[in-house]
Amino acid sequence: MGKSITYKILEKHLVKGKLIPGGEIGIKIDQTLTQDATGTMAYLQFEAIGIPRVKTELSVSYVDHNTLQEGFENADDHKYLQTVAAKYGIKFSRPGNGICHQVHLERFSRPGKTLLGSDSHTPTGGGIGMLAIGAGGLDVAVAMGGGAFYLTAPEVINVRLCGKLRKWVSAKDIILDILSILSTKGNVNKVLEYSGEGIKSLSVPERATITNMGAETGVTTSIFPSDEITRRFLKAQERESDWLELSADGNAEYDQIIEVDLEKIEPMVALPHSPGNVVAIKEIVGRKVDQVEIGSCTNSSLRDLYIAGSILKNKKVHPDVSLAIAPGSRQVFSMIAKNGMLSYMIDAGARIMESACGFCIGSGQAPRTQAVSVRTSNRNFEGRSGTKSAGVYLVSPEAAALAAVSGEFVDPLSMKEEDYPKADLPEKFEIDDGMIILPADNPDKVEIFRGPNIGEPPRNSRLGDKLDGIAAIKVGDKITTDHIMPAGSRLKFRSNIKKYSEFVFEEVDANFASNAARIRDENKAVFIVAGESYGQGSSREHAALCPMNLGVKAVFAKSFERIHAANLVNFGILPLTFMNPHDYEKIEKGDRIEISNMLSSLNNGKNIIVFNKTKKIEIEMKYFLSARQKDILKAGGLLNFTKNC
Repeated sequence: MGKSITYKILEKHLVKGKLIPGGEIGIKIDQTLTQDATGTMAYLQFEAIGIPRVKTELSVSYVDHNTLQEGFENADDHKYLQTVAAKYGIKFSRPGNGICHQVHLERFSRPGKTLLGSDSHTPTGGGIGMLAIGAGGLDVAVAMGGGAFYLTAPEVINVRLCGKLRKWVSAKDIILDILSILSTKGNVNKVLEYSGEGIKSLSVPERATITNMGAETGVTTSIFPSDEITRRFLKAQERESDWLELSADGNAEYDQIIEVDLEKIEPMVALPHSPGNVVAIKEIVGRKVDQVEIGSCTNSSLRDLYIAGSILKNKKVHPDVSLAIAPGSRQVFSMIAKNGMLSYMIDAGARIMESACGFCIGSGQAPRTQAVSVRTSNRNFEGRSGTKSAGVYLVSPEAAALAAVSGEFVDPLSMKEEDYPKADLPEKFEIDDGMIILPADNPDKVEIFRGPNIGEPPRNSRLGDKLDGIAAIKVGDKITTDHIMPAGSRLKFRSNIKKYSEFVFEEVDANFASNAARIRDENKAVFIVAGESYGQGSSREHAALCPMNLGVKAVFAKSFERIHAANLVNFGILPLTFMNPHDYEKIEKGDRIEISNMLSSLNNGKNIIVFNKTKKIEIEMKYFLSARQKDILKAGGLLNFTKNC
């Protein structure tokens, strides 16, 4: 039987387990990336492990999230990150150099390599043929120390692309179409692997748009072959020596096949408040628009901004629309300045933002009350923009630029084919790595800067045989990590866990943090009750770390998303799933809960019985834990487990 690209890379990097879908495996990680919102804690955890130098082939620390420096906290974190990078052998990408995924694709990505990043959109690297996976910062810290990264050997879905996109239809529409097929749940422990004649018409940046937003389906990662198109991209980046041809065997077998005819794809839009809420743009043509934001790690490449700039040429932004554009990297920023696209944007009335995540994570550019905000980013969760009453619509750069000029949604297919901008990639990109700082030659002389906002990473206590506590909150389906831990202005507290914990579930239940802290201080366990797909969205481990700090010992849910479930285990919190989804109704907020014989149940592979003392009923819970994960839970988390190994 032939092999998929996914299993070829996994086989080459396998260090633990067997490559049988559904079983736990450990793989060697070649490269890591962090961004500043998750990186500070990741490096504090790396320091706590006690290894003097990173053991990966390459580790890069990016600053792209907390670049609005309100107060001292962000600037202090950035200095900490720079000095840690210098000491431990990590390259440091300075603020302003660009978004981690865009810069990594341009300057460091390599086909056939494994990449682990403390950001859920790390699968962007799959656009160049990397096995690129998002994870919590603690998993990345362990990988930097030379430890294996553990995951479930995935099922592989082959997405076969045939035909060619029509003009005015783009890669963003492809992934939105796939989201309309797969939705945002039910795809845990799967990989999307692309093939077919249709990929030959897609550049690396277009492929990266597709793999980037594949994260919204909940899959482990997405990947394209490495072919002649990949080679040309790397050659243009003066990295042709990094190229490796990589494709699936002709007789490779897959767990599922999805056929997509590119010629039939229409311009699409994800309606508020989920990336999976997808319809054709033609269904909302004429709806008024208040704000347009072009950028983010999904759509800020040279190709995307060339399209946007060409549409804006000799036009003006509609008087009722605020347009902001953020180039994905300094390379892109410099090139649109030199090829004239930047002047078209400025002349049209666009506001030019720095090369950072910015509006995508709710850091600046919050829309007005009840606004319609059109964005090229990848997530549109309620309140993520900074304005809870606003509705965020996710579209392609083509659709966004047309909306900015018209003041309303326009079906791009209504435009003339001959007016569609030609956006061929250049034979050579502008190469300037001057804002990437190399590690110090004399690390022993580097003094790590620690501001007053930076604390030690908290640790959990060892798991006991009995838990007695209270269900402090009950939430519904599709609770995202944004619901659990808000981003935006709160991000600057990510290295201060005590302070950041004050905002857990802030937008869901403003009293949760204080109530949980009170229960914890009474020496009782805190429990969370949740519906389906708990922990969607970002890889932010703080959505497990801060609840742990508040005394959360277990989460009872109908189902979990992959990264968040792993993060819960990493911080010693039990992710328990209802045997019968209807049992969700048997626990209410405030119920007193008791779990006995926990250790013996885990040791013997038996389900865990949760006793609702308030209602005097027993509820059977199952778990999906490997033997290694059980040991991590017993130790009180991955940091304790790693230190004791």
